[in-house]
Amino acid sequence: MIIHKTKSELEQEVRNLQCDLTATDYKVIKCYEAQLVGEPLPYDKDVIHADRQAIRNRINELQEIIDGMPDEPEEV
Repeated sequence: MIIHKTKSELEQEVRNLQCDLTATDYKVIKCYEAQLVGEPLPYDKDVIHADRQAIRNRINELQEIIDGMPDEPEEV
């Protein structure tokens, strides 16, 4: 079953994914700080990177779709 989303729904999905990235920034910062002072990393950097890259890939995929869509008429 194919579900079609409107441009505004796709844009909201992008914003939600961007929030997901922001919500994991602290893990990257904590790992960087631990590395700077020679402590063990508190999170698995490979997992963090893979998860965040998957989010970025989805954002890019959605953005390509959005860019190819016509503008929606404004509501009155």
